[in-house]
Amino acid sequence: MKKILLLLTFSFIFSAATSSLAQITRPLIIDHQCTKLQQIPAEWIDSAKSKLHIAYGHTSHGSQLTTGMTGLVSFAGSQYEWNNGGSGGALDLHDRGISGASDLGNPNRTAWADATRNYLNNSSYSDVNVIIWSWCGQVSSATEVDINTYLSLMNQLEIDFPNVMFVYMTGHLDGTGLSGNLHLRNEQIRNYCSDNDKILYDFADIEAWDPDLNYFGDKIPNDNCDYDTDGNGSRDGNWAIEWQNAHTEGVDWYDCPSAHSQPLNANQKAYAAWWLWASLAGWTPLTNISDNERTAPKNFVLEQNYPNPFNPTTTIKYEVPSNLAFGQAGVKSESSNVKITVYNIIGNELAVLVDQQKSPGTYEVVFNSDGLSSGVYFYKLTAGNYTQSRKMILLK
Repeated sequence: MKKILLLLTFSFIFSAATSSLAQITRPLIIDHQCTKLQQIPAEWIDSAKSKLHIAYGHTSHGSQLTTGMTGLVSFAGSQYEWNNGGSGGALDLHDRGISGASDLGNPNRTAWADATRNYLNNSSYSDVNVIIWSWCGQVSSATEVDINTYLSLMNQLEIDFPNVMFVYMTGHLDGTGLSGNLHLRNEQIRNYCSDNDKILYDFADIEAWDPDLNYFGDKIPNDNCDYDTDGNGSRDGNWAIEWQNAHTEGVDWYDCPSAHSQPLNANQKAYAAWWLWASLAGWTPLTNISDNERTAPKNFVLEQNYPNPFNPTTTIKYEVPSNLAFGQAGVKSESSNVKITVYNIIGNELAVLVDQQKSPGTYEVVFNSDGLSSGVYFYKLTAGNYTQSRKMILLK
């Protein structure tokens, strides 16, 4: 089996010369791919606890992160302790400590920004270097203008407080499916974060997948993890309960409070939260389906396929820069042999879409999924020492 190195949907660099925290230079997207707690090195858990001072504003739905994190301590050990102040070597997390607003939509859609500004201007909280707010249903009724307001306010806070990392968030699932307003507004948030190198905790995406990477987003799922099993428009299954029943409590999952939902959902939210904390501390995570390859130079681009999810075809766009230096012995060249391949989730090569010399320019190639089943696939561009991979979702 051919092996490849798959970068996750985010990347960043760590700079000890400034604040000793991660310096975000690419989108940092925390989604269902970031729920494998065992992949986070213990030293980066410790690093997060020593470096981060987090303030988190939320109401009931957002509490899934913190109740999941609390339950995780009994399940996985004291290394995952957290409290307000970071006493005893725990993670310093000021839970619901920002007065003046309850969440991103309560009491209105802008109060949280003023509350954040007042909080950060208070010398008592001068050590805080991470701000995260959650929604509690308000994305479902949001307009495009409402979300633009949210994004604009977040961006202005980033400008005004450059030493603080601000975490964006999508809204929880509401059962309206891929054609509903919630999905459109969540996509608006995702696209903005991807295009502008932001930090995103993708609350909704985490709710759309079980731990075995079975996708439920096309089955009108809601925040309780209910979904439509047979396509008749009625939610008659629950992926979290089904997974819990098929696995061992205390071994594969743990019981904990999970507002409006099931324990497994809060488990996943907690795992993703620790992935976020470790990443903000400087950890550069990789998904290892491969060996020995380098990350992409900044002037070479492999874009996200569109549409995504797709059926049966999708378009992949890529750019070949000028002044390439990928030839043998580092000799510069104005063209390079470009190869684009498609892999399944275990690393098996399924198709070669491009394998030829390319001059500088922008190109597109269409991938046809005939003969493949629904699921997660990866596509990879290789040109000399350069490589980049992305995820795509086939829904049939």
